[in-house]
Amino acid sequence: MRIYESYFAPIYNFIRLRVNDRDQAEDLASEVFVKLVESLRGRNAPQHSLRGWLFRVARNQLNDHYGRTRHFSTEALEEWVPASTDTDPEVQFIQTMSVERARRALRLLAPDQQEVLILRFGQSLSLQETADIMGRNIAAIKSLQFRATATLRQVLGEVQQEYGRG
Repeated sequence: MRIYESYFAPIYNFIRLRVNDRDQAEDLASEVFVKLVESLRGRNAPQHSLRGWLFRVARNQLNDHYGRTRHFSTEALEEWVPASTDTDPEVQFIQTMSVERARRALRLLAPDQQEVLILRFGQSLSLQETADIMGRNIAAIKSLQFRATATLRQVLGEVQQEYGRG
């Protein structure tokens, strides 16, 4: 029960980024924990990192359900990048513009680049956990993360230049 309470929200949020339907995301997240209980009876139980194992199972659930190339949903990406909470209208406007630029830039990334950023920064997973989940080595994750952040910098820089001209 404590494992479920500790890990359900992050697993659900990870799945929700790919699934527009909240109920569907909840069902898939619950299935991850069913698989955990089933795995404890067999050879597939988590060996090193429970968190990494849960995210890997969640990723596999998504791949089985939707396929490997499915982009993260626009609605879910918007939830992942929070809106402004400041009450000053000027500050709110500026923050909203920045958040919208970030959301647009994220949508331009390839699905694996979106995923690496979400796992590393959204879920605060280590390089090793991210590598295990994505089925890659640490060097590949570092490279993917570097390319994703470089692309974001480039896209955000181009958007900044457009705002400067407009």
